[in-house]
Order: sequence, then C-alpha cells, then structure tokens
Amino acid sequence: MDTRVPRSTRPSTPIRTLLAVGATALALTAGAATPLNPAPQEARADGSRTLTVAVSQSVDSLSPFLAQRLVSTTVHRLIYENLTNYSPKDNHAIPGLATKWEPSPDKLTWTYTIREDSNWSDGKQATAEDAAWTFNTMMKDEGAATANGSFVANFKKVTAPSPTQLVIELKKPQATMAALDVPILPRHEWEKVGDFSKFNNDKKFPIVGNGPFILTDYKVDRYVKFKPNEKFWRGAPKFDELVLKYYKDGDAAVAALQKGEVSFASNLTPAQAASLAKAKNIKVNDAPGRRFYALATNPGARSKDGKKFGDGHPALLNPKVRQALFAATDRKTIIDKVFQGHAVEGEGYIPPRFSAYHWKPTADQKIAYDPAKAATLLDEAGYKKNKAGKRVGKDGKPLDFRILCHATDPNDKAIGKYMQEWWGDLGIGLKVDCLDNVSDPWLAGEYDLAFDGWSVNPDPDFVLSIHTCAALPSTPKDTGATDNFICDKKFDELYAKQTAEYDQAKRADLVKQMQSRLYDTGYMNVMAYPNAVEAYRTDQIRAITTMPESGGNLWGQDGYWSWWSAVPADVNDTSEEGGAASTGLVIGIGVAVVLAAGLGAFVAMRRRSTAEDRE
Repeated sequence: MDTRVPRSTRPSTPIRTLLAVGATALALTAGAATPLNPAPQEARADGSRTLTVAVSQSVDSLSPFLAQRLVSTTVHRLIYENLTNYSPKDNHAIPGLATKWEPSPDKLTWTYTIREDSNWSDGKQATAEDAAWTFNTMMKDEGAATANGSFVANFKKVTAPSPTQLVIELKKPQATMAALDVPILPRHEWEKVGDFSKFNNDKKFPIVGNGPFILTDYKVDRYVKFKPNEKFWRGAPKFDELVLKYYKDGDAAVAALQKGEVSFASNLTPAQAASLAKAKNIKVNDAPGRRFYALATNPGARSKDGKKFGDGHPALLNPKVRQALFAATDRKTIIDKVFQGHAVEGEGYIPPRFSAYHWKPTADQKIAYDPAKAATLLDEAGYKKNKAGKRVGKDGKPLDFRILCHATDPNDKAIGKYMQEWWGDLGIGLKVDCLDNVSDPWLAGEYDLAFDGWSVNPDPDFVLSIHTCAALPSTPKDTGATDNFICDKKFDELYAKQTAEYDQAKRADLVKQMQSRLYDTGYMNVMAYPNAVEAYRTDQIRAITTMPESGGNLWGQDGYWSWWSAVPADVNDTSEEGGAASTGLVIGIGVAVVLAAGLGAFVAMRRRSTAEDRE
C-alpha cells in the first residue's frame, strides 16, 4: 500500500509541465531523443487523441477506502487529490488540495489551508468539509479504514472551521502529517454510502472527483477509461482520453505496443526490453525502482481478537527453518539469471533509491547463500533427512511447502523453479501455486510462503505500518491492512517511536532499527530491488515526465505526473495553455532527466505493491 506528498504554487496561466512520477526507471523525452517529425498519432474518427496504457493487474476496488493494489491506487491519484503531494525533483512535500500546512508549537494540532480553486467534476467546490468528512469516516468506520487506516489511527479530532481551513488534532506528535496518502472524497456523494466495507464505487459513471482526470467507464479486467478534467487547477491533460487496458499476458501487451495499439507498457522482461530497444518509434525506460521483491512466510495468520485461522505450515514458526530457507536461496543467481541484471540484490526492506532510510545487515547478521549452513539449521530444528533423502519431522511427516505465485508474473515462476531445485537438494519439497488470484488464499492465511513486493514511498511509514499488530484484521472474517500477519511487540514499539520523531536523522535511525528487526525475525526475506523496465511509443507520446527527474519511472508513480504531463506526438506548441509541459527531455537508459525551468509547482505521491502489485 504505498503515500505522502508536497506541493507548490503554479503560475496563473497553466503550463503543462513534465512532472516526475513514482519509482524507478529513466525519463522519457522530447527533442533530440524524439524524431523531429514523428509519425502522427493514430486518432479516432472524431480526431481525438487517446493515450492507452497497458496494465497487467486487476483493479481490486475503485473505493479509496478499500483499494490496496498499485493499479487501483494509481487510478485514485488520477481522479482525487490528497492534501499534499511529492515533488518529482526531490520528494519534498508540495501543495495538493492544501496550499499550506502549519503545526502548533507542541506539534499536536495541524492546520491546513484548503485551496479555493479546486472543484469537483460536478461543479461543486472542494472544501475543508470534504477532507474532514473523509478523515472522520475513516476514524469511525472500520470498513472505511481498511486500506489507509494507519494514517488516522493517531488522530484525536478533525474539524473544518471554514471551507478553507482544516484542523487535525493528534493524540501524540506524528511525523507524517505532510505525507498523508489519503484521497479526499466528495462528501455530498459518499455520505450516501451504507456499508463502506462492501461499496466498490463501480456502478455510477462518471465518478465525481477533483483530480486531473475524470473516470468515465470501467469494465472488470478489460479497461478503465478517463477524460481530462478541463477545470483541474494545475491545467488539464493534453490527451483527449486516457485508457488503462488490461492484459493478462505480458507478451500480448508488448505485441500491442509494437503494433501501436497501446502507447505504453511496463513490467517488461529482459528479453522484451532488449527486443523493444531495437524497435522503431519505441523508447525503453530502465531505471532503479522503488519496489522490493521478497519471499514472505506465513507466521501463523491471526486476527486482533486473538483467533488463529488459515493453514500455514507449523514448521515455519521455527526461526531456524525460516533461516534455513533463506540461506538456501541464491540471490545472486536470481539477479543474474532471472532479472538478468535489471535489479539490485536485496538486503533491507527499503530500496536503496531512498538512501536516507536504506539499511544493510552487518556482516555477522547477514544471511548469505550457504546450503551447508541451511542443512545444519534444519538438523538443529529437528528436520533430518531419511534414507530417501527427504527431510522429515519427529512425526515422520515430510517437510513440504507451498508458495503462492502470481500467474501473470514470469519472475515468480522462474524463481519458483530455482527454489524447487535449491530446496530439493536439502530434502524439502516445494509446490509452486501460480494463481490468477492470490489475494483470496493470502487474506485467508491459506499459504505457507508467497512472493511478495511493495512499492515504497518517499516516506516509509505506510510500508512499515503493514507489519504492525494494529494492521491485523479485527476478526478472521474481516480484511486488515496487514501484509503477511506479522505481529511483533518490539517492532511495534519502534514503529510508534519513528512515527512521533520529527528529527530526520533520529527517525531514519529508528526506521533502520525496524528493518533490522524484520530481518532478524525472518518472516520476510527481501531478495531483490527490481528496476522499472517500461517502454512507450515516441510516435504517440512526444514528451512525458518521470519521477524522480534524474532517472525515474513512469508507471506507479507517487503522483499523477506521467499521464498528466504526457504530450501527444502531433502537438508541437510547448506554450499551449492548459496542458502538461512538453519541454522535458526523454532520456535513454542510464541517462538523467532534466526538468524544464519555468515551473511553478512540483508534485508527487505514494503507494504499495506486491507481485500482484500491492502498493
């Protein structure tokens, strides 16, 4: 579940600018990197221009109260504003719905000034009352707190003294108040909802919002369609329509890109990236990512009321067994053979892209690839080999595990095969369960291990919160914000301290201690930090913004910068009002992106992702 953002003011005349989005790869360009006379983009019969983005993930919900997948949170960033955003330049907080925010001397009361030039797409003005209602609903209703409840858990009271003033009172200081990744909703539409835990916001279109786009249509596992919000305060997008088109098969998405049926595709395999790099009118963007890719174990699914559920293997409750599995996993081979160099070997929980929070285990602490040590650990845990070479417990039962695998992710499948070989040599059986829908067994605790991954925000609070006891579901029948049911008292104590720490250096140290604790408990093993490998058609997109600007990604940004900034290939007037800036330079792999000057405001945001791309 990835979150927070800073803002800034913009000139009275909207200038479409290249603003950077989200997480890894390199920047796209115009100018020298694009043909001077690119082929005109294919237009529809009415002459309108459509920007089509291939996506490989299903929308879990169009309700911001429930959505946890990256594609869904991306949708919400396009149609709703948060109080603040992230600068694509350096990730500092910039204005969103709020133009400024100020804490009281004791940091227990925060006052936000809500802009007067933000309107809902039905014409009504967006006010502080909408924000107060959104937060109060999350505070009072567990269903509304499903996805982002950690942001309001410390809120004491939220009021709107006037249409342009929002006041949030806290129980204790909270360092994330300029990074609340919560979409603000129109009260006059949402207060009609009965059960927030079941309302998916997918029956009435267009959906009322105040972001750069208006969601006009949606079909499950087919598409999400948007039109520009012509009255968006930053200026309307330049494309006449944006379509997120679902492809279950990555090769089909790449084929569609090659044919010009889509404008952009992400999550490319090394082979796909290499092929597209040679193609005419296609630009490949490959840059350090904001995600981590991990092996997660089931620590015993449980709910806040103390009830256990699911069918996780009891052997994984033994730390020596978990350590053995990690010691029998060759990260270097995964980087070299599976990602083929388009990733960095995993260590801590926060990717190296966020250097202030990135952590590395000490030499004595690190679990290196060591099959002999893994065998010793299994022996010590009581799982020794029988005459057939199979590890068995004291009860004589063989040590066999299941691992949840995303059917649409080729990396899961490839790494699963390697693990079968590595662990098989130790006498451990492994069944790789590749499913279209891993969410149901995951939430039910019906798994032993799983391929896991999240997109990390500039502020790491959210991805840390999903491992707290507070993130567990209230009962076995409920859905919590937890990743894989970890509940550790020491981790929770550190989490509480970092949340209340305003000194950046001290907070970073606490975050590193939390990562060390996660590493030592061994319920999760970060194997890699994948690059963002994606591509777009230069004969359809003339300019577009990456985030960060010095070599970032387009898909899954912490904001709406990429699709808001995108300039059609047949638009050459960089001074055109109301559009995204077209002065940014599209850059090849490994080259930094330069953001054009003359930009009054910077923005960006966050969210999480798993291999099913939970953000």
